Amino acid sequence: MTTSLNVTVCQLDARADHRSAALAALAGHVTRTGSDLVVLPELPFSDWLAADPDPDPARWQRSVAEHESGIAGLPGLSVAAVIASRPTVEATGSRRNQAFVWTAQSGAARIRDKYYLPDEPGFWEASWYERGEPTFDICRVGPARVGVLLCTDLWFLEWARHYARSGVELLCVPRATPVETLDTWLAGGRTAAVCSGAYCVSSNQWVPSGSDLDFGGLGWVIDPDGTVLATTTPDEPFVTVRVDLKAARNAKNTYPRYVRE
Repeated sequence: MTTSLNVTVCQLDARADHRSAALAALAGHVTRTGSDLVVLPELPFSDWLAADPDPDPARWQRSVAEHESGIAGLPGLSVAAVIASRPTVEATGSRRNQAFVWTAQSGAARIRDKYYLPDEPGFWEASWYERGEPTFDICRVGPARVGVLLCTDLWFLEWARHYARSGVELLCVPRATPVETLDTWLAGGRTAAVCSGAYCVSSNQWVPSGSDLDFGGLGWVIDPDGTVLATTTPDEPFVTVRVDLKAARNAKNTYPRYVRE
């Protein structure tokens, strides 16, 4: 039985006129490295809606359509599975930021909806869509059990502990986070890895300095004890790491994961 996966994280160029080229370059990297799973940033296939404090139904629908088109193009990555998020509308009319897992066999399947929503300049998320239910479900990617924390969800560490109890080996964190807080986010990723006893793998949107948006990149792969195994940079926007699922399974029985709550 396979007990390891090649996992790819990225800092994906968020500019509309560079996105297609960035995804093509990612596809080339995936082919060269034999990736099994690609983690994309939060809402990767359209302009960032929450930069504007005033929700616009037309922009929302355009983002939904662009994500549908982006997901339809995922077979071009030639990878077994992709995890990211997309804008969706519930039957009740509630707008959500939905984490999904895509496979060639099943298409894009919902995992859970983002629950913790900031509302501040550049990140007016609670103005644009509603929080999901407080369910932190898992999905399967090959032999791996996977949990997803969408960006701000990372900071509520009780859910990292929840995922430890659920036995996840991978904790995926699609992000859209600014350059000035990258060190803080990396510290959060290391802490979440330790709390969950899982590999914490995260991808972020990126724009070059001086642009209107300041997404900072810095994708990462962190092992279950908080050691940073790899990070992305502007010169190396994609990295692939082979993760040992047995190490994450064994971590559940070591400090601090075994301590009763």
